Amino acid sequence: MLDTHARKHVQPVVEKTADVLLKKGFTADGVTKIAFAVGMSSGVFIYLDQPLWAVFVLWFSGYLDVVDGTMARKTKPSSWGTLLDISFDRLVEISVIIGLAFRFPDSMWALLLLSVSIIVAMTVFLTVGALSDKPGMKSFYYQAGLAERTEGFILFTLMIIFSTYLTAFTLIFFAVQVVTILQRLSEAKRILK
Repeated sequence: MLDTHARKHVQPVVEKTADVLLKKGFTADGVTKIAFAVGMSSGVFIYLDQPLWAVFVLWFSGYLDVVDGTMARKTKPSSWGTLLDISFDRLVEISVIIGLAFRFPDSMWALLLLSVSIIVAMTVFLTVGALSDKPGMKSFYYQAGLAERTEGFILFTLMIIFSTYLTAFTLIFFAVQVVTILQRLSEAKRILK
């Protein structure tokens, strides 16, 4: 929801960052890989009981993830870049979930439910994007929903910082994911019939 509706407020800063990185010789795919490496370290920091570092690298990788898409649109977007971007996003999320699961094994069952909900939500999202004839700003039709990447990062942040309530925040995230799945399925039924 925030990615879709609040993007216009941060886009000027993203544009400036993209321009600076392009002038310095960075490519969109290169920034995607940097965002991936930075984001993957979040799970390690969680496991090492460094929650502030975990949150910092998570959000920094997320910012770079937004910048790389802008860089791609300013140059020449590629299908390979889109594949890397989407795959690396999921791996960063998995890193956070695994870091939390190993650090707090009592919450593992809730984290497993969250993982399943993310898999189902992304399956619907990607399938609708592939099947839809609707144009999108990205390289495929982007379905909005209650839980987009920013909401996920907010919930991950709460899970990391307030780990005493990890199971509760994880179940809230799971519920938000279920609502998002239902939203996307409802829209899919309408646009794919």
